Amino acid sequence: MGSTFIVHGVTLGAEGIISEFTPLPRELPHRWSWKQLAGHLLLKGLTAVVALPFYCASLIETVQSEIVRDEASSGLLDCVREGLARLLGVGAPHSRRLLPLGSLLLPAALHAILRYAVTASVQRAVLWLHQRGRKQRAEPSNPLDAYFPELAAAWAGSLVADVVVFPLETALHRLGLQGTRTIIDATDGAVVTGNGGSPLVLPVNTQYDGFSDCLHAIRRKEGVAGFYRGFGALVAQYALHGALLAGARTLLRLLLLDAKHS
Repeated sequence: MGSTFIVHGVTLGAEGIISEFTPLPRELPHRWSWKQLAGHLLLKGLTAVVALPFYCASLIETVQSEIVRDEASSGLLDCVREGLARLLGVGAPHSRRLLPLGSLLLPAALHAILRYAVTASVQRAVLWLHQRGRKQRAEPSNPLDAYFPELAAAWAGSLVADVVVFPLETALHRLGLQGTRTIIDATDGAVVTGNGGSPLVLPVNTQYDGFSDCLHAIRRKEGVAGFYRGFGALVAQYALHGALLAGARTLLRLLLLDAKHS
């Protein structure tokens, strides 16, 4: 969790600094032009590029098996140290299969821009449909309508965006982990070994030459389903998120009804 928060902090800080010293708008006005939209999306892409080395370092921490993790080097700022080492090319030596950050810049920027565009579009569409239906029903004002429509729209936007960019994210993650000597848990079922058993952990041993080679290799060797490995975790995440939103809405509705009757 610590490295994830660090990446979010670096992303927000980089976005603020870039927007402060460049004409790229951090927020779009209500009536925006295509130039403002292009600058806004460019800002999102540049922010993802700046946060890329720390994102890769955090990715290793989030998928690394606890069995092989060294407790002595699991500090809160390890993500920053590893990110700077990845950026400057110093520190512990990695495999020759490690891809330079330059080959990951375009996929990272494309992923960030596409995810933001889909999220914002779906979110605005859901809010527009809600407001249109509310006008047609002419319901009295409800305090819940001031908060939960935006929360539900944000949930729907993030869900659709994560589903759309999941294949791109799969390739980006594989490229980010390649050559980093990352060992993960064997969660995809039994793997035949010398004694016929299944190992507890597996090393990440990919040989991709770049982003396009990764996409073609996944499609050729694993099929379309290979792009959606781990999709069940995403479904569980948003199912839990949606259940929490629905439960909170129901609870607040009951509290408001009790307040009216009392």
